[in-house]
Amino acid sequence: MARKATRSGNGGDASIGFNQKKVRAYNERLVLSLIQRHGALAKSDITRKSGLSAQAVSVIIGELEKDGLLLRGEPIRGRVGQPSVPMRLNPDGVFSFGLKIGRRSADLILIDFAGQTRSASRITYSYPMPELVMAFACQGIREMSQKIGPEQQDKIAGIGVALPFHLWDWEEKVGVATGTMDVWKTFDIAQELEAATGLNAFTQNDCTAACCAEVAFGRGMAFSDSLYIFVGTFVGGGVALNNSIYAGRTRNAGALASMPMPGPDGAQKQLLDFASLFFLEQMLKEKGMDPSLLQQPSYDWTALGDILEEWLDSAASHIALAIASATSIIDFEVAILDGTMPPAVRETLVEKIRDAIAHQSWKGIELPVVLEGTLGSPARAMGGASLPLFIRYLLDQNMLFNQA
Repeated sequence: MARKATRSGNGGDASIGFNQKKVRAYNERLVLSLIQRHGALAKSDITRKSGLSAQAVSVIIGELEKDGLLLRGEPIRGRVGQPSVPMRLNPDGVFSFGLKIGRRSADLILIDFAGQTRSASRITYSYPMPELVMAFACQGIREMSQKIGPEQQDKIAGIGVALPFHLWDWEEKVGVATGTMDVWKTFDIAQELEAATGLNAFTQNDCTAACCAEVAFGRGMAFSDSLYIFVGTFVGGGVALNNSIYAGRTRNAGALASMPMPGPDGAQKQLLDFASLFFLEQMLKEKGMDPSLLQQPSYDWTALGDILEEWLDSAASHIALAIASATSIIDFEVAILDGTMPPAVRETLVEKIRDAIAHQSWKGIELPVVLEGTLGSPARAMGGASLPLFIRYLLDQNMLFNQA
């Protein structure tokens, strides 16, 4: 089984306690995380938000500057006293790879310390197999590493892999023979990537990773508690509580694809049967259209006409029900929806979900505001790429927000 990444703010077992080296590592992570969260902060702001002494902050900033992790901004004048100098993350200070393994495609991206994408590539397939994915990832890592130059190679933090857990459970849905994908049961993608590339590798559920990316780099950072929904070949999600990702006991929290839904004939169905691109693919096949059109980035989905409208209505009504079901357990502030679809289609889907919510009586609960995500299809790969950054340089966001 592939290893599952953990978020460790101090790099060790908290029950052991901190020695001096660990305290310094924690405080450096705290400073970096606060700056990452706010974009840029002056020393006085860092001191106030961190609870550290002004002297300690000055020493830490000096060390982080020397290590090439921070950059000084232009002094801000016009206030009493010395002008404040905002500090920001040095984009060239650290790099990280993210690999998304989906049921219809794989994406590889290289991001910098500021979360900006430096390079990206994609392959499509009928279903994922380890040999194909490994060849794609290893070639892409070699090519992208060369683009940032030989002097930057030691600044690559690692590679984070975002993939659906238990890929083999969905063979029937993706249309392959039983047992074809059993190889994933024993294939350790993180171990194989480490052996092939020499980089540290970590794994996370794909939609949990996408949720992490939205919270770390998107509009999700503005909200404390959010339900994240990602519509891809299947539909999945993530849960953010107190500004931190909640992965759950089996690290599969927010597994919306499996949420029970009533079928038209009374049979029990799941959300993926009504609100996934797999469902839209089936509708296209029934109309004699090529479902691979959905995998083409330049394809204009409005050409699907009534088929698209029918799918949007189905997806919206069932996602609204899923949001209501989830909110009856956790009082979410917002529900953020993203997915592998053109922005205009995502906007329409969000509008239809809002309409579906508005025209139902949800007695006893107050449903969250439904918002569009900001990252789109790259969200899962970006979430994967964020794993090495958090594991090596930043704090678990729950620790961060206890300080702010």
